[in-house]
Amino acid sequence: MADSRDTGVGERLEPLADERVEVPIVASERVFDGRVWDIRRDAFEFGGETIVREYMDHTGAVGVLALDDEDRALLIKQYRHPVRLRDWEIPAGLLDVDGESPLAAAKRELAEEADLEASEWAVLTDFATSPGGSDEVIRVYLARGLTAAAEAFAREGEEADMETRWVALDDCVDAVLDRRIHNAPLSIAVLAAAAARARGWSTLGEADAPWPGRAVGRSEPSGR
Repeated sequence: MADSRDTGVGERLEPLADERVEVPIVASERVFDGRVWDIRRDAFEFGGETIVREYMDHTGAVGVLALDDEDRALLIKQYRHPVRLRDWEIPAGLLDVDGESPLAAAKRELAEEADLEASEWAVLTDFATSPGGSDEVIRVYLARGLTAAAEAFAREGEEADMETRWVALDDCVDAVLDRRIHNAPLSIAVLAAAAARARGWSTLGEADAPWPGRAVGRSEPSGR
């Protein structure tokens, strides 16, 4: 609901929402230039003092929860070296193509990783993966009306032995709650989808809905 809430003690609070804060950036430098993402060090003014923080400087990403007519989700399993797991995931990828919209990126990833196209797209959820140490934000789309992609894509690296499986949405939720799967975008996506379905999918956003949480931008010193 868009209205404020009554706490029961006479105080009314606005609905929960993150607050954008612009702080003065005193200095900003890239301290590690990585193959996929970088590490940045910022000095900024906050609460009357100068604070220095290092964080992952990330391009952002999109994910796709693809559901068929039986509410089965298309999942993929591939090796992830940092956690030494072949974990179950949803199709996802970086926003690293200049000029490509998040929706176009999601369509590309669905085709490249799952050999699928979709006629129905909606925004399911947005989230920040680790706000204390990374500026990465992810938008997850719900894709329906699935058909085979026009062409199959060759896969290499960790994707070379990728496994796919259609899994009932309720079974995905059970796997999250039983702590049998650990991938954050998958976990958030299936829990959000189950909640949205219980509300008649009324919470879905338009496929091209604004994405305020992505408007972080790269740090720039304030010129002092």
